Amino acid sequence: MGIIIFLILFPLVISLFLLLIKSDKIRGPLVIFSSIVIAASSIAFVVTRFGRPAKQLLWPGGGTDTEMVGYAMMAIEVAIAVLIIVLGIKYKKVLSSVLAFLQCGLLVWFEFTKGHEIEIASNLSVDKLSMIMVLIIGIIGTLICVYALGYMKDFAHHHSEGKDRRPYFFFLMFLFLSAMFGIVLTNNLIWMYFFWEITTLCSFLLIGYTRTPEAIRNSFRAVLFNLIGGLAFVVAIITIGNIFSFIEFDQFLEYGRTVKANGQLDIAVSLAVTLLAFAGITKAAQFPFSSWLLGAMVAPTPTSALLHSSTMVKAGVFMIIKLSPLLGVDNMGFTQSHAIDFGPGFMVVMVGGITFLMASFAAVSQSNAKRVLAYSTIANLGLIVLCAGIGTAAGVWAAIMLLIFHAVTKSLLFLSVGTAEHNIGSRDIEDMDGLFGRMPRLALFMIIGIAAMFLAPFGMLISKWAALQSVIDSGNVWVILMICFGSAITLFYWTKWLGKLSAIVANRDNIQDKVHKEEWASLGTHIVLVVLISLCFPIISDKMLIPYLSNYFQGLEPAVSAALSSDNMLIMVLLVAAILIIPLLFYGRTRKRIAPLYMAGVNKGDNLTFEGSMEQDEPVSLRNWYLADFFREKLMSRIAIIATCVVLTLTLSYHAAVGIRLIEYLLGGGAA
Repeated sequence: MGIIIFLILFPLVISLFLLLIKSDKIRGPLVIFSSIVIAASSIAFVVTRFGRPAKQLLWPGGGTDTEMVGYAMMAIEVAIAVLIIVLGIKYKKVLSSVLAFLQCGLLVWFEFTKGHEIEIASNLSVDKLSMIMVLIIGIIGTLICVYALGYMKDFAHHHSEGKDRRPYFFFLMFLFLSAMFGIVLTNNLIWMYFFWEITTLCSFLLIGYTRTPEAIRNSFRAVLFNLIGGLAFVVAIITIGNIFSFIEFDQFLEYGRTVKANGQLDIAVSLAVTLLAFAGITKAAQFPFSSWLLGAMVAPTPTSALLHSSTMVKAGVFMIIKLSPLLGVDNMGFTQSHAIDFGPGFMVVMVGGITFLMASFAAVSQSNAKRVLAYSTIANLGLIVLCAGIGTAAGVWAAIMLLIFHAVTKSLLFLSVGTAEHNIGSRDIEDMDGLFGRMPRLALFMIIGIAAMFLAPFGMLISKWAALQSVIDSGNVWVILMICFGSAITLFYWTKWLGKLSAIVANRDNIQDKVHKEEWASLGTHIVLVVLISLCFPIISDKMLIPYLSNYFQGLEPAVSAALSSDNMLIMVLLVAAILIIPLLFYGRTRKRIAPLYMAGVNKGDNLTFEGSMEQDEPVSLRNWYLADFFREKLMSRIAIIATCVVLTLTLSYHAAVGIRLIEYLLGGGAA
């Protein structure tokens, strides 16, 4: 248990030191040293528990230490609520203040009434999924922090008009890591909610880091949507605690699985699952709440990378994956044969499917690289949510694999775009012509990252194939169409970007020597991880995913067996190895010659201009087609928001009677 406490507390302690340190000479080594310690501790945590039982429950409640921790968390929760209330009043964001007051008040009331009477069997929990999340947070998260050392030097230089606020920035980054470790390693739902709200606070403050009017507006949008999800989380805790007299995640899952296996209708379980899944949907930036993640682009690039890859949104999909044994599209949730079919499974699958489809469409019309990555993140999170919502071993297998590959590749791409923006002065894809000449190493890294998102032999493609197979097995025609069209359109926007990066434009100066060494170290490690994970795909599946799935599902579906077949695994590993080995065989043996480029007219000799049909010099112009008339961003978002609001309304209305009964119960109107 000691290493778990260390993973949660060490980043917290370091964040406090970084808040006080003003010198680059001290901050740099401390961030690097701390990142190495956190990454090494994450790996050691997984290695030491690798051969232990599939699930371990730790830190029994009832002692003085547990009670003191609980009171400390409550005090911090109240302080967070007060901060948001005050800032909401200051910036005239009253709704945020109201939500913060409401959810904090409800939780404090519960803890001093029913919650105080509930005995806790275990406050912490470790399973294979939490191990995977620890590795993602501990490795990818710290790589982003190391990258931020170089990036934030340039950022501070470009924004030198104000006070250097880098101590505040790194304080929030490491606090974020601490909170994420807490979310994935806690079993006590009240403790999990505590860390959940700290991530909400960190994202709020990081998005508003520059304090511009746009940053403040976007930060309040983020906190508003996440407070809505936080309120649902609190109501779920109150429901579980009052109805079942426990607040432990593992007990809730076990009780729900028993109910589901017996084919019974337990509307209280259905309500709690719906509320927790709703909280996960808001945190994972699914439609209609996705705009908060798009607005996060106003923050420095390391913030975007952290939010999109290893924290915040990953907490949302982690919650939904944990709930997946209680979901399912066979009956779309907890229903009887004669009941209306609007359970939590219906909500999760449909919201995820609509988000995946419409966010993929919206990405087509974007030329801003960070906006393409943002919509791609929202879409891939939608696919993960969809797979988890299916509630089968095959669906969860695909969801976790997608989560792993998405974390690494999306972090790589966001950081690469940040480096490109600082050096070429633009994040627009259309301005990345000739990047191979100006920054060949960075261009190669970006090409590998993009290829890993949708091409063989990288694991993202295999995971998407498994996702499609699991959806087909579920038999839902509309969801099958969503995943087919959504997957097809991703090919379009990734290929456009890949083409721009691959283009060679002559007579461009190489400027990559201006990139900080911390950035190269982080990006290079990301590349190694992309390749390593693809090579270790079978091991990850066999040693991590299968034990986790076996703990919650009776058997493995044919889709999992097919994806894990020895032939498929061997082919994929050989392809990855070929990508590495073949270039080495021909290294230095090429007989290249430089030839003038063919253009739409007579090449003027500089490979940058040509003489057109009107005998005038014309500059070379390479432009993509963004289909803006067909896939307008606002139109795609509007359709997605309307569709998902309908789904959420149907699901929440279905449980409205239960909510009324719960209120009556809490007010003393009788047992629920």
